Amino acid sequence: MADVIHQIVDIAFEVYMFLIFAYVLMSWLPQLRETPLGQLLGRLVEPYLRPFRQIIPPIGMFDLSPIVAVFALYFARIGVHTVLNLLLGDAA
Repeated sequence: MADVIHQIVDIAFEVYMFLIFAYVLMSWLPQLRETPLGQLLGRLVEPYLRPFRQIIPPIGMFDLSPIVAVFALYFARIGVHTVLNLLLGDAA
């Protein structure tokens, strides 16, 4: 049971990281952001990226905040697994 929960958490974090990467790639092609898929990705990803963009300003044309956001998400994933291990037993 604990393994299944860990796998679900992993999949959720991986899907969200993929959404961030897809959104960043779409930023290189602005016409894609105007599509329904681009707008959906924006609604899903922008609320998470916004605080990082407020802290880390772009350097020239490069926005480094998604990189920091993905690292933060990775560390959050580790934290969630640690909490799950404490609650469910050391299964993963």
